[in-house]
Amino acid sequence: MVTNLRNDQAPLYIKVNDKDNTAIIVNEGGLRKGAVFPCGLVLAEGVPQGHKVALTDINEGEEVIRYGHVIGYAERTINRGTWINDTLIKMPAAPPLEKVPLSDKTPAPLEPLEGYTFQGYRNKDGTAGTKNILGITTSVQCVVGVLDYAVKRIKEELLPKYPNVDDVIPLHHHYGCGVAIHAPDAVIPIRTIQNLAKHPNFGGEALVVGLGCEKLVPDRIAPRENIISLQEQKGFKQMIHSIMEMAEERLIKLNSRVRETCPVSDLVIGLQCGGSDAFSGVTANPAVGYAADLFVRGGAAVLFSEVTEVRDAVHLLTPRAVNEEVGRSLIEEMKWYDSYLRRGEADRSANPSPGNKKGGLSNVVEKALGSVAKSGSSPISGVLAPGENARQKGLLFAATPASDFVCGTLQLAAGMNVQIFTTGRGTPYGLAAAPVMKVSTRNALQAQWPDLIDINAGRIASGEASIEEVGWEIFRMVLDIASGRKQTWADHWGLHNDLCLFNPAPVT
Repeated sequence: MVTNLRNDQAPLYIKVNDKDNTAIIVNEGGLRKGAVFPCGLVLAEGVPQGHKVALTDINEGEEVIRYGHVIGYAERTINRGTWINDTLIKMPAAPPLEKVPLSDKTPAPLEPLEGYTFQGYRNKDGTAGTKNILGITTSVQCVVGVLDYAVKRIKEELLPKYPNVDDVIPLHHHYGCGVAIHAPDAVIPIRTIQNLAKHPNFGGEALVVGLGCEKLVPDRIAPRENIISLQEQKGFKQMIHSIMEMAEERLIKLNSRVRETCPVSDLVIGLQCGGSDAFSGVTANPAVGYAADLFVRGGAAVLFSEVTEVRDAVHLLTPRAVNEEVGRSLIEEMKWYDSYLRRGEADRSANPSPGNKKGGLSNVVEKALGSVAKSGSSPISGVLAPGENARQKGLLFAATPASDFVCGTLQLAAGMNVQIFTTGRGTPYGLAAAPVMKVSTRNALQAQWPDLIDINAGRIASGEASIEEVGWEIFRMVLDIASGRKQTWADHWGLHNDLCLFNPAPVT
């Protein structure tokens, strides 16, 4: 039973595709039993906002359709006007990867978008930063306490002397020792750590603090001149002194950096969703997809990710690959992850989360169909394995788990310097190394969290704005954020989550 439903508003629903036999309730607070829609549909029971209602009678075993695709089969007869929740839908099998079409509907390249720039920090390797940060990473978890102590001192005593440096951040992780360092899958956490140290917002000046006996030797992360080994120091005080001394040398260099005009093509945009709901696929994600196309047209690299939230819609993506090689690479990442889940005795029902279901998402198939809307309509030009760095432009699939924290960490390793994050249920998630811009799917979330949501795409559902208008708004705000002219709410409040490595290799 659902309480707090309303009938004091004109009943509204969103039907995405002509084939759909379901729609989602738009009204804030949901609708009570007996609500009558202009088409004559009468609710047979109360339906919460964002949840599905049957537009027709659906017999037991028949297809339940949303986005023009089958999201499941009716577990029992579902009468017209009934609330369709996850208990009424049997999930369909995942698309068989051996039958997925390859590169047969590759979109034509979009018209170039010229004349747009941002003010960034130019790096020697050709990349550009959107922040100016001293990053200090570890080679092993053992040194975290010492590093945190040193960073506190650096921020208090040194950073005020260098006003052009935005921050000093420790890059913690749980890797480095007690791990099967030579196992095949160990390449994932190792290259992630290596590429994190090379992030464009660190200006080539990242430090590494190691212990001296770890399996992941610091030399694999950075040149020797950027490494401090604690076992070579004479006591705690010298450890802190050495870290601070090396940090100041790099703060001096970073302080000389100035923003300069950079083309949009220097941006690496990460796309992610978290706390998703049934509105995600009709408001925020399509608007982000429109913005993604704008960035691709401008020559930027755009990363979409989250394997488990792509797997059930992969048949819609492989035809968009620029060639068969890219399509096969996408399929290989799906196969690898299928195998990874089997080894852990997990299945697709582990996603979505309880919060996703409260927001109206019944299963991972429905979630995936809405999630891939973030990828826009551009051709898919490349695929990155977990932890790999983006070395090409265009729309790229960066394979990551769906976990917000793991996905964010892997996108940072890919070089992401601004992340666009859509949410329907709400999350204060943020990253210290790169700005995270929040886009809400519903007006109610914007009203509830006005000082955490950067852009409200819920206006699309209420008819106050179009997908294109919100897409342009996202595009322009990203340029402002990348230029330092605007700050995300997460950065304003200093809401920054820990990094979280993806390590599928054994721990010894």
